[in-house]
Amino acid sequence: MDSFKQAELPAGASIRYLMVVLLNTLGVLLIMVDKESSLYRIRHSLAHVLAQAVLEVRPSAKLAFGPPIDTGCYYDFQFDEPLSSDDFSDIEKRMKKIIRQKQPFAQRKLVGAEAVKHLESQGQNFKVEYCQELMERGNPEIGFFQNGPFEDMCEGPHVEHTGQIPEKSFKIDSLAGAYWRGDEKNPQLTRIYVLAYETREELDDYLKRRKLAMERDHRKLGRELELFMFSDEVGQGLPLWMPKGTVLREELEKLGKEEEFKAGYERVATPHLAKEDLYYRSGHLPYYKDGMFPPMELEGEAKYYLKAMNCPHHHQIYGVRPRSYRELPLKLAEYGCCYRYESSGTLAGLLRVRSMSMNDAHIYCTLDQLHQQLTETFQMALDYYRRFRFEGVRIRLSLHDPEKKDKYVENPELWKFSEELVENVIKNLGVEYDIGEGEAAFYGPKIDFQARTLLGREESISTTQLDFASPINFDLSYVGEDGKEHRPYIVHRAPLGTHERFMAFLIEHFGGAFPTWMSPIQVRVIPVGEGFFEYARKVHRFLRDKMVRVEVDDSSNSFSKKVREAVTTKIPNILIVGADEQEAESVTLRRYCVQEQVTMPLAEFGSRIDKLRCERIMDNFPDVTV
Repeated sequence: MDSFKQAELPAGASIRYLMVVLLNTLGVLLIMVDKESSLYRIRHSLAHVLAQAVLEVRPSAKLAFGPPIDTGCYYDFQFDEPLSSDDFSDIEKRMKKIIRQKQPFAQRKLVGAEAVKHLESQGQNFKVEYCQELMERGNPEIGFFQNGPFEDMCEGPHVEHTGQIPEKSFKIDSLAGAYWRGDEKNPQLTRIYVLAYETREELDDYLKRRKLAMERDHRKLGRELELFMFSDEVGQGLPLWMPKGTVLREELEKLGKEEEFKAGYERVATPHLAKEDLYYRSGHLPYYKDGMFPPMELEGEAKYYLKAMNCPHHHQIYGVRPRSYRELPLKLAEYGCCYRYESSGTLAGLLRVRSMSMNDAHIYCTLDQLHQQLTETFQMALDYYRRFRFEGVRIRLSLHDPEKKDKYVENPELWKFSEELVENVIKNLGVEYDIGEGEAAFYGPKIDFQARTLLGREESISTTQLDFASPINFDLSYVGEDGKEHRPYIVHRAPLGTHERFMAFLIEHFGGAFPTWMSPIQVRVIPVGEGFFEYARKVHRFLRDKMVRVEVDDSSNSFSKKVREAVTTKIPNILIVGADEQEAESVTLRRYCVQEQVTMPLAEFGSRIDKLRCERIMDNFPDVTV
């Protein structure tokens, strides 16, 4: 059997490397690039001003880290006497006074031992520890910056003096707990967050967007709209989908299955667990064990693991019998449930869970088919995002780090080929992309589709991966036109990601006001009085027979309260029926967020709702008419 051949590699463009963007423990992006920008300098300098002001009110506080972040800065302290939000006003006044003093930022450097001694004299034990670590890394000199009476171990850069920090465009935001060096075994510190921008208008705009984001938070709307829940008795990170939320899941799944059917995918179903040998063979236990649940040990049997990925199971299906090139590409799709052990501190509503349903598929193809299959896979993902009106979608191409040999499959030639091929496909699509070094899957390059949240933070929506290792590990092959055995290539793809994560995005993107085809309740019929309950039920039966999710509000609430409740629960189509409607067998339609009401025959509304549902029209925006 032949191996992958370097001679077959297509020419690829040169690969750009950008510095990795890290997430801190609360999910705030640390600014790791463009340190010379004025905003970076302002935020970095403001962290020092914050620390100086805090030491004025808590002179015995111990200093930890104080970096700039994408919304401002923070500083971690250890206090003998705790701070509260009541102290914010006083600290802000002190910060503004320091700014007005125009204190210069002066740099000096001390040799390692001298720097340690200097920090020890100040009683700053956290700084001492970090300084010693820097020395062990081979740093002969340690940098310090001083402004006024305050000095901090720091490499900069800063503004020239505190007067260059805009006095009116920062605000102390919140307090949070944080462990020293992010390790829960270390002392717990108090983190003070500060919002900071170059202008007051930018700060106000951020605060407005954050308020909207809080109103649209998927956890808040999930509770209010009864979409999903978590139970301590079930376990952390294990969502329970309530009836309305299950409708959303199933509608999304139905869309995915229909699109995949059109694209030639074949559906499979696999168990939720497997023997450990399978996951050793796939590489998950050697490379991904920390992300898997502990094994289940049965007397007299091998250990079993809950599956973290569907791919090893799909490889078994592919390898059940000899394959011919005529069968390729073979596309095996599954909405499989997977389980990953995420630490409790990282769980975040539906965005990060321990039980997830994946819109998963694996494409087994020849080398000649690979470029086209990747192109079609990426295009399918982009089509989904356009359908849901996600704007500014970018691609993040994750590459391996050749220095971290224990993290990736060792095969330099195939890494080079795979990474250049994927980048070439992305370029041909004309989509903006960034590169993340050291973020690839252990078996090949990874492509994340990312969109911006209301707060401007980029989040990954879905992932595609090119896998050159599994065909070798599982001894997968096909017989080519030449009558010889060849290795297939494998594309892992999940354009809708996990249902849990994608639903979190949709809930926040739509603010809970889903288009008719997705909405848990598509129509609510509201009779203006008890005398029209029977006609309302007739409308209900008519629509129910058309497979419309419809309900009648025949409660004892007043008419205005019924309408208000329908609007509050974001029902897309409200039908009002009274004497005129009953006589004419019509309905008066009130659309969510649309003031104008329209009266039409019941049959006409039936045709309208059929169009909304069957064509999956995105009618959740007021400017869309059908």
